[in-house]
Amino acid sequence: MITKIAITDDHEMIRNGIDSLLENYPDILIINKYADAKETIFGLEKELPDVLLLDINLPDTNGVDLCKVLIKSYPNLKIIALSNYDETSFVKRILKNGASGYLLKNTNSEELVEAIKSVLKGEQYLQRDIKKKLLNRSIGQTVSNGLKPNLTRREKEVLICISQELTIQETALKLFISPKTVETHRMNLMSKLGARNSVGLIKLAMEKDLLHNNN
Repeated sequence: MITKIAITDDHEMIRNGIDSLLENYPDILIINKYADAKETIFGLEKELPDVLLLDINLPDTNGVDLCKVLIKSYPNLKIIALSNYDETSFVKRILKNGASGYLLKNTNSEELVEAIKSVLKGEQYLQRDIKKKLLNRSIGQTVSNGLKPNLTRREKEVLICISQELTIQETALKLFISPKTVETHRMNLMSKLGARNSVGLIKLAMEKDLLHNNN
């Protein structure tokens, strides 16, 4: 039986790299590749794969939110998140939104195939390093919610722009970075502060007194 796979990632090199990893497995067929959320939503309406390999950082949205939308429309679709981030808050959020697995982009073909087979059996698959990090975090909860999260200088700058109600594009122009980089910093901020959206982000930032230049 052939397992149909679709890939969503805005980097062609990554899409082709995954294609290469899976080309020696005759029972796995890559049916479509998408560069962003819009292409993915449109493509899935035409042809549904068994498993979607989904980048969590896309140019037109983030994969965490897209995952929730897709699972709502296609409850039987298995989604494996692909990411360069091993931050446990990302892992927890996308699993909560319906993903069946989480892999870092440095995965090898054996682990990728193992993940695909696991989620198709109804199991949850986490890359070994991610699973270990989640376990360590659950055993030693050392960070208090009352403490200020450690933000980078750029994250602080993006946070201030968000508080000034600047759009992603306006923030990118102001800070001389790409819109995608702004979105990455915004996702990092939301994870570090435990916020679900920009309004919650600013509320928590104010509570933790993070909107001052001396922090």
